[in-house]
Amino acid sequence: MDAIEKAIRNALEKGSAEDRAFRERVYRAAFAALDRALQANPGVTVEVAIKRRKAIQAKITEIESEFLPAVPDVGPQGDAPAVELGADSAPAVETGQQTPSPAVVVDGPVQSASDAPRSRVLPVVPDIMPDATLPDAPAIDMSAPASAGAATEVAPDRDERRIRGRRLPLTAIFLTITLLAAIGIGLFFAVQTGVFKTQAQLDTAPPEAPPTVDDDDFAPADGGPAKPGDADQARDWINVFSPADASHVSAPSDAKAEVIKDDTGSFLRIRSGASGSAISFDVGQGVLEKLAGKHAVFDIIARSEEGKETQISVDCNFGELGDCGRKRYAVGQQQNEYLFDVQFPEKRPGSAGTIAINSDFDKQGKAADIYEIRVSVEP
Repeated sequence: MDAIEKAIRNALEKGSAEDRAFRERVYRAAFAALDRALQANPGVTVEVAIKRRKAIQAKITEIESEFLPAVPDVGPQGDAPAVELGADSAPAVETGQQTPSPAVVVDGPVQSASDAPRSRVLPVVPDIMPDATLPDAPAIDMSAPASAGAATEVAPDRDERRIRGRRLPLTAIFLTITLLAAIGIGLFFAVQTGVFKTQAQLDTAPPEAPPTVDDDDFAPADGGPAKPGDADQARDWINVFSPADASHVSAPSDAKAEVIKDDTGSFLRIRSGASGSAISFDVGQGVLEKLAGKHAVFDIIARSEEGKETQISVDCNFGELGDCGRKRYAVGQQQNEYLFDVQFPEKRPGSAGTIAINSDFDKQGKAADIYEIRVSVEP
């Protein structure tokens, strides 16, 4: 017994089930309970609601047939109407009435009246709409739990198209997040692999030193090293180093410094070691005292070893008077003057200073010939 049938039979047991008017009120109450259940579930489609109403109508037809008496089969009567149970009419055959039997709808074959078996009448029950008020009708709970797997509540709409429609926003959000994540990962790998870098950024090799003076505060008028004698005019030069006195030169263990003489005169050939160590030239304390508070110009007269142009770097340490910053020069095979200037503070030097020269900035073991180092004060 399904839940609909059980609910209707329970309601009939609470009153006089033999009373047709009472049964009709119970049937109307069943339809009213169905309507309430449908209204409480707005997700139910029209098709499902119609199926529910037809199911109740079929069940009422089955129950109502039990209250009609069995009658013998009769011969065919072409004009006899079938017995129906209408909203406002009683069944054609009621218990205790002795009336001629009209043509009826039976559930067996047509036989003679004398030997025909007795069959039940199957009433035709129309759609009964619930009244506004149903006096004396017992309440019918259509939400009672189902028995034997039959559902008593109206099933929700299982239309897959509606389900897919409701899930569409979640699907769109998931696809959008996935697409954004893929784009982000792609950009990350593109940045890591240098797709957006310029050719200059991708070139991580050490930069080639240009054959010009780097970080030099003094620039000759012609943009290059001065020729020997060009800086002599109107200057009072103070000697800092000459090959005649190499006692004030210091060379580290992996560097070399030796005095050589050729047709160009005497010079000190210096060669820095593989570590890039420089050769130091002393600047006496007396020389620094003359330069304190003044603008001085230093002049290094040098050339590269024959057939091997080089780049030299120059650093200074003048103690309390500061330094000169790092200078770098491209030195050719011709003897030239390499100048730089320093503005000394107005202080008394407490000790001597040094000028350190690296003969090969590229650490390839090239040598430089130093003819003289001198300094003068700007007038």
